[in-house]
Amino acid sequence: MSSPQGQMKYEQQPLFIGGQRHKTTNTFQTIDPACNTPLADICQADKASIHAAVEAGKNAFPSWSATPPMERSRILLRAVKLLRERNDELATIETHDTGKPFTETSTVDVVTGADVLEYYANLIASGGLNGETTQLRPDAWMYTTKAPLGVCAGIGAWNYPIQIALWKSAPCLAAGNCMVYKPSEFTPLHALKLAEIYMKAGVPPGVFNVVQGAGDVGALLTSHPGIAKVSFTGQVSTGAKVASSAASGMKYVTMELGGKSPCIILPDANVEDAVDGAMMANFFSTGQVCTNGTRVFVPESILPAFEKRLLEKMVHVRPGDVMDPSTNFGPLVSEVHSQKVQKYIAHGIEIDKAKLLYGGLGKPTLPPGVSPNGFWVRPTIFTNCTDTMLIAREEIFGPVMCILPYPAHHPSYLSSLIRRANDTSMGLAAGVFTRDIDLAHKVVAQLQAGITWVNTWGESPAEMPVGGWKMSGLGVENGRRGLEGWVRNKSTLVEMGGTVGTVFAKL
Repeated sequence: MSSPQGQMKYEQQPLFIGGQRHKTTNTFQTIDPACNTPLADICQADKASIHAAVEAGKNAFPSWSATPPMERSRILLRAVKLLRERNDELATIETHDTGKPFTETSTVDVVTGADVLEYYANLIASGGLNGETTQLRPDAWMYTTKAPLGVCAGIGAWNYPIQIALWKSAPCLAAGNCMVYKPSEFTPLHALKLAEIYMKAGVPPGVFNVVQGAGDVGALLTSHPGIAKVSFTGQVSTGAKVASSAASGMKYVTMELGGKSPCIILPDANVEDAVDGAMMANFFSTGQVCTNGTRVFVPESILPAFEKRLLEKMVHVRPGDVMDPSTNFGPLVSEVHSQKVQKYIAHGIEIDKAKLLYGGLGKPTLPPGVSPNGFWVRPTIFTNCTDTMLIAREEIFGPVMCILPYPAHHPSYLSSLIRRANDTSMGLAAGVFTRDIDLAHKVVAQLQAGITWVNTWGESPAEMPVGGWKMSGLGVENGRRGLEGWVRNKSTLVEMGGTVGTVFAKL
């Protein structure tokens, strides 16, 4: 491959089944979002190759599931070492495939994915798969055991490709399962690299398999009778279809879906910190983050100061060459997504009649030498928004902030604010900025969201279980609870007295 912008080209990306590269006749292209040029041809999975991948997992499962947790841990830790050694190489691939700046992919994407793999490798080595024992009475006791599920499907999203692949495969493999992984068709280049890293680390053939393609491939994988669980990350509407398909086969599911999350600035908040938090919650990763706090509730009393400081700080959002260390804002992932975000911005201006504080339609001003053909949008801020506006109700998944002012002079303002924050069918994330930590805890306790932050936004360490409420998902990923989603439990009651009881003793 070569490195000048617009000339990057990778080898054809085959499927990966049973430890071997597997080519298919039909292919599709993945596009560099920064310059709208092809990056690679990707082999398209068909029904036969999906079945072969599932069968490879079934063949590998008996041995892998019987491998002692300590040995699985050693293998996965070797994969962690390889991921970290190849961080910059993998981050470069992610940048070309997603359009995210290298400053982000090199410090977040691979790093946090490797952290999760290390976390689960260490967790299973320290008894994370142990059950419980309970003494019921002197001559009877009960114990529980945990068993892996079998062959599981992981369906990734395009915004954090390798991180999400590791968030799914780490607990899956650690628990003793096998996986057939399908990345997004928009950002598939990480999948083969990850599969080969697992193999090099000692993961047996068939334990981690890769199939490529769009939604039709995902549907075939989800409905396959050999799949025991489906873990999906993506938009709510697609997740509902995936969950419905999985439910028809009584498969286990984990769904990490979208959100329209509230970022609540309370009247006593430090304006500087609040502005920083709102910017992080809207413009990091060009707004393509499911937990983004796109509804920013600001008290009228500090609204002028908040907007003034926000506008002053927008100069620090720097679009440009995605490999340049000074760039922190990239293009959107695809042409179709760029058009979608532009339509929302147009709707905010023309239909919602929201006040445009910054940005708007069109592309940002780019430095010399940066291709104008990329899928760029301007970071955009609307203010004086109301709860009924489309831009304040629907997930845009782009760099579009909606400021919703609220009066804080009435004694009951807080209950009204919490009601407004919760007035959405989604419940993925929420955050509060305030100097009053006691008040922060009281507010957070009432917010209908599975992930919450106080005086910060966006950090999601390996130790932290994350998952949505309402339409934002089912189950959790990461943390100790994340491992529970990849095992099934068995309870056993032992009667040491040698009798089943006294009910029929005299019969």
